[in-house]
Order: sequence, then C-alpha cells, then structure tokens
Amino acid sequence: MRPSPRLLSGGSEPLDTKHGKFLGGWGNLGSQTQKGITTYSISANRQSPLAGTLNAAVFNTWRRFKAQALYVIPPFAIAYATMNWAIEKNEYYNSKEARIHDAEMAAEATPGGPVRA
Repeated sequence: MRPSPRLLSGGSEPLDTKHGKFLGGWGNLGSQTQKGITTYSISANRQSPLAGTLNAAVFNTWRRFKAQALYVIPPFAIAYATMNWAIEKNEYYNSKEARIHDAEMAAEATPGGPVRA
C-alpha cells in the first residue's frame, strides 16, 4: 500500500525510511547530526546582562543625535522663525496703530482725500 501525503509530511512520528518518509518532527529533519559546530555558554549566575548599558546608552544616543541634527534642526528653526513672524504680524494687524495706519492709507487712496503738495 502506498503511504498518504500526511504520512510523508513529517510530524511527531518516528522516521519511516521503509515507505519513503525521511522528514522527522519539527527541528528534526532526519539528517545526520552536523559536525564541527561548537557552542559556548556561561552559567546564569556569572552573566551580567546590564553591564555597560547606561554608558552605551548615553554615547549611542549622542552619536545618533549628532548624525540626525543637521536634518532636523534647520527645518524646525525655519518653521519657528516663520511662526514667530506671523504671530507678530497678526498682533500688529489687530492693534490700534495698525487700524489707524489702515484708516490713513484708505483716506489717501480715495478720490477727494488729502492731497500732498
């Protein structure tokens, strides 16, 4: 009897090389173990996972800030100067001096208004 695709697909069953099933479960592809791979580890009580974190954070933050400063600061400075100019102009336009100035300019522009010699 021919094995079904489910039987050939792998899973948690043991390998069945007689019927052509060569894949094992997850993480076990049925191949030979690899040679020449060395793993190293340190015991949990010898590790210091946060060693140098504060120092690295300060210098890394400064390095990243310095790299992006010329891209961020000039547009913000231009936007701030423009907004400051617009606020000052708006305050002037809504002041008493501006209204008097506009009234004088309107009187000069109308026919029959004051004539300069």
